[in-house]
Amino acid sequence: MARWKLGAVALIVIVAIIVVAQNTQSVETKVLFVTVVMPRAVLLLITLLVGFALGVLAVGRMSRRPGPKGGP
Repeated sequence: MARWKLGAVALIVIVAIIVVAQNTQSVETKVLFVTVVMPRAVLLLITLLVGFALGVLAVGRMSRRPGPKGGP
C-alpha cells in the first residue's frame, strides 16, 4: 500500500514539474491593491504550495478528536 502512495505522489510531482516548466511567460497578477509581474511558473508554484498547505491544515483540523465533555 505504501508503494502505491509513493508512486502516486511521485507521479503528481512529475506532472506538476512538467506543467510549471512549460509556463515560463510573464503574467500580471493583481492581489488586493498590488499588481505583481512574475513568471507564470512562479505563480503556479505559489498556488500549488498554498493549496497544499491549506489541505494539510484542513485535514489536521478535521482529524482532531474533541476532548471529553464536562463531568457530572
